[in-house]
Amino acid sequence: MRTGSWRPSRAAPGPQRPRMRRGRAPEAMAAAARALRGSGRPALRAGCGCGWGGRRRLWAPPGGSAGAAAAAASPPAGSSSGSGALSPFDRWLKRKQKNWAAVQAEPAKCDYLREEVGGRIADRVFDITRTFPLALDLGSGRGYIARHLTKETVEKLIQVDIAENALKKTVQSEIPTVSVVADEECLPFKEDTFDLVVSSLSLHWVNDLPRAFREIHQVLKPDGVFIGAMFGGDTLYELRCSLQLAELEREGGFSPHVSPFTAVSDLGHLLSRAGFNTLTVDTDEIQVNYPGLFEVMEDLQGMGESNCAWNRKPLLHRETMLAAAAIYQEMYGNSDGSVPATFQIYYMIGWKFHESQARPAQRGSATVSFGDLAKIDGLLSRGKK
Repeated sequence: MRTGSWRPSRAAPGPQRPRMRRGRAPEAMAAAARALRGSGRPALRAGCGCGWGGRRRLWAPPGGSAGAAAAAASPPAGSSSGSGALSPFDRWLKRKQKNWAAVQAEPAKCDYLREEVGGRIADRVFDITRTFPLALDLGSGRGYIARHLTKETVEKLIQVDIAENALKKTVQSEIPTVSVVADEECLPFKEDTFDLVVSSLSLHWVNDLPRAFREIHQVLKPDGVFIGAMFGGDTLYELRCSLQLAELEREGGFSPHVSPFTAVSDLGHLLSRAGFNTLTVDTDEIQVNYPGLFEVMEDLQGMGESNCAWNRKPLLHRETMLAAAAIYQEMYGNSDGSVPATFQIYYMIGWKFHESQARPAQRGSATVSFGDLAKIDGLLSRGKK
């Protein structure tokens, strides 16, 4: 695990928190929050052609430009129907959220988290002492990984994202890049195409994570490597607990406002089942300080990270929001008046099998017993004599 936490301050503390008109004692709220946090998070259940001359759309609705406009304004057929266990997220809504975030006046204002994680992914790429002729950035957004890479490490990079507006606003890098609009759940590439696949803070919105891992494994060349990062189960636990307590107090029940995340214990199994070997999975936490709850939610919207779960609640009452802001400040507030938001990040590395890779020795082929380790000091002293 890479040590240390990154703690930037979003802005100076805002106005004082609103007082709650009625409610439980802070001690009772803290006890309820501990119970909520300890009850566990729901794990994400398991459930095209590409252009090399620039940006290209991989779906084209019938009817020319009129059909395209209609498709942009409404979800595709079947997407409005109810969801099942294998489809917790509304992918059409997620694409709309990311497109909206990309066309804001200052999209880079909310990119600090993606920039930081993109840099850490690039650090892991630099740890591998080889040059990758062709790499794929899955869920690239505005190019948060590409800007940290060099030509000596990656010769050419294909950037894939579901949001075309994000690809139009990509930041320039020294690596030649090609942008492809495609869904992470259905990669439009041939088998054994890429030497490297990277993904930063995108796969937590995929409905079928096992299938996504299998497709990544399929497009990798033998001895290719996948390096990814995704949000973990303790992400935004402060916001989650505050909203749940406020809804319990004001409305007599609560609904999910923070999307479900996969568990770190499942990642290794999913990667192994997809065919990866020599796996590495580690976790890290990034904590960002904000003036208050409303600034947290504003920046999440600016990142394109608003909730898109099918079972989300369509709105929050004003009284509930004010109560949640007060609970957030009371239970988690810093001494300077700001509030922390914790983002847990899972990093994963997996390799596609190749004959040249090191393999474990055959069972029973050892020539030294672990029982002999107790005698090693004596053997070393005798050797020195």
